[in-house]
Amino acid sequence: MRAERREDRVRRLLDGPHPAVPPELGIEAMRRGARRGRRRARARRLLWLVLSVAFLAFAVWAGVEQPWNPPPAETTPPLDGW
Repeated sequence: MRAERREDRVRRLLDGPHPAVPPELGIEAMRRGARRGRRRARARRLLWLVLSVAFLAFAVWAGVEQPWNPPPAETTPPLDGW
């Protein structure tokens, strides 16, 4: 019963007269949307740049350090036959 009353109130609000929309509202919304799009594109480019630099740095480090090779032995083997 309570939900029906709430629904009736909402219907009356929606069926009533709508407030006037300022004429510059659409232009302002379009300007803000364009700005948001430019910011997102800039952030996406920056993210790709950071990821590319990180990958390049990792590739250079791996090429120099070669972490897949075992480390050199700490002691020398005994010399036999001298």
